[in-house]
Amino acid sequence: MLLCFVSLPALALQNQLANNPSPYLAMHGDDPVHWQAWNAQTLALAKKEGKLLFISSGYFACHWCHVMQRESYQNTAIAELLNTWFIPVKIDRELNPALDEHLIDFVQRTQGHAGWPLNVFLTPEGYPLAGLTYVPAEQFRVLLGRLQKMWHAEKVQVTGLARQALDELVRQRQSATPGAPLSGKELQQKFLEAAMAMADEMAGGFGQQNRFPMTPQLSTMLEIQAREPNESLAHFLRLTLDYMARKGLRDHLAGGFFRYTVDPDWQTPHYEKMLYTQALLASLYLRAAEVFKEPAYAEVARNTLSFAVREMCNGDACVASFSAVDDKGVEGAYYLWKEAELQQLLQGEQWELARKYWQLKGFDSRPEGVLPMQSVSVEELARSRSRPVVEVRKQLQQARQLLLAARSKRNLPVDDKRLAGWNGLMLTALSQGARQLDAPKFLDAGEKLRNYLVKQLWNGKQLYRAVHEGKPVGQASLADYAYVARGLKQWAEISGNRNDGRLADELLIVAWRDFYTDKGWLSSSRALLPGMPSVQAQEDGALPAAAAIIMRLSLAAENAQLRSQAQKLAPATRLAVQGNPFWYASSVEALLLSRTGTNSPIP
Repeated sequence: MLLCFVSLPALALQNQLANNPSPYLAMHGDDPVHWQAWNAQTLALAKKEGKLLFISSGYFACHWCHVMQRESYQNTAIAELLNTWFIPVKIDRELNPALDEHLIDFVQRTQGHAGWPLNVFLTPEGYPLAGLTYVPAEQFRVLLGRLQKMWHAEKVQVTGLARQALDELVRQRQSATPGAPLSGKELQQKFLEAAMAMADEMAGGFGQQNRFPMTPQLSTMLEIQAREPNESLAHFLRLTLDYMARKGLRDHLAGGFFRYTVDPDWQTPHYEKMLYTQALLASLYLRAAEVFKEPAYAEVARNTLSFAVREMCNGDACVASFSAVDDKGVEGAYYLWKEAELQQLLQGEQWELARKYWQLKGFDSRPEGVLPMQSVSVEELARSRSRPVVEVRKQLQQARQLLLAARSKRNLPVDDKRLAGWNGLMLTALSQGARQLDAPKFLDAGEKLRNYLVKQLWNGKQLYRAVHEGKPVGQASLADYAYVARGLKQWAEISGNRNDGRLADELLIVAWRDFYTDKGWLSSSRALLPGMPSVQAQEDGALPAAAAIIMRLSLAAENAQLRSQAQKLAPATRLAVQGNPFWYASSVEALLLSRTGTNSPIP
């Protein structure tokens, strides 16, 4: 297929990403695409040249981001099209979370699904025109040609339609549910009905496709169970917790959880390990251990936090993620095992025990290797082989050490950014773990993390998203303020340092000042694009909605100004979430379970 274009003089642009402090952006530094940094100058350049912006967002651990780079962004023919007819911009979604959130929302609402790599074409003024996730190289090349031809022929009409479409999306997002506000009981019931309608009561989790932990929803359901025990709800929660812990979502050798599984039975993970996943699931299992009085859940939390402290939090803070692909670009290769390799490492009864315990089978149908996952308990395995439990446990521990020693010789790329918000989530989990598990190592790690957040990322007036060689990197979002404030609140309770509690309140005050307007919450205090909206309540994603965290902390704060602001906003928040409360689980939890100065729940 030949594409014919009107000749334009080529811009003297170059790829600006070499040696970028973001590992994700730096890995694109050798692409033939002339990637530009995201800033006001780039937007001005698009306006000056009259070219469409192409913003591609991703992150270091993302498997399909690596695939699209290899297939498309390192393809010289595709690079020439991007360089000639577009202003190509590459962003790290973990350093530009507000922009990524805006573009994700556009693609989700227009395509019905979204994810990473996230690729969006915008008019020079910044109005989203078309968006997509991963596509094969030839399909992407054809799309580039069609968009350029359309833009060249109908620039004015296309700009007007893009502006109108964005305005309509903003109106839809900001529209409140009509009718009277629901009572607390009614809101709780509507949330539970929506959650159970999506619940898989055979395998746990929600929906019928891939499986994400969805910790905001599970957390809210767990808090409702704590207040009003219900046998059916308890069964679903325990089923989900058990499947997440025993199957492929979890690394059964080193500990820690993967981001999600690609199947509804929790078997095959997408192999990236994110810091926030460890923090949120550790907190979830700690709370589940309290609610259900189940020591096994506390051990899952202990195992998860131990992994994070050992492998992600070496030094003063915790890294962002481990890649889904190994150093050769093969997804999951770091975690998978082939039969011959296992039989060489494990001998005799040790191999038989490991094979049964970790479900090491199906090698013929999985030439890439199998992932260890628990199939039976140690006690069941001991009974089946007429062996003492202590002996079987010792054999399995020895097998684990042999496998981990072999695995340590493999190479797993790491994104070593130390992000404020995600480290705030981990500070919360470490604080809870230190209190609940009586583990000095979690207390020590928490103190280091607290010092990093307070001394490196807070300058007395504002929070940094991250730092590199002493300089700020990225832009702190509402989520950074919310998660760090919650972490400091939790830490103050266990350390007894009231200054940390006061600093948390100070962060909350800054968050209200910089991210809340009379029209609602902003994700970013500095929006470069039109239509980056304010909302009365934020939806939950993989992480809890930051505005809901701010609301809950403010309602319980000693500071009267914070309590007053949150109490005034509560009715509008309730109205905004009650139409579809499942996707606003953290706001529902804040409205139902937060305590005011009178120590009573909001009605």
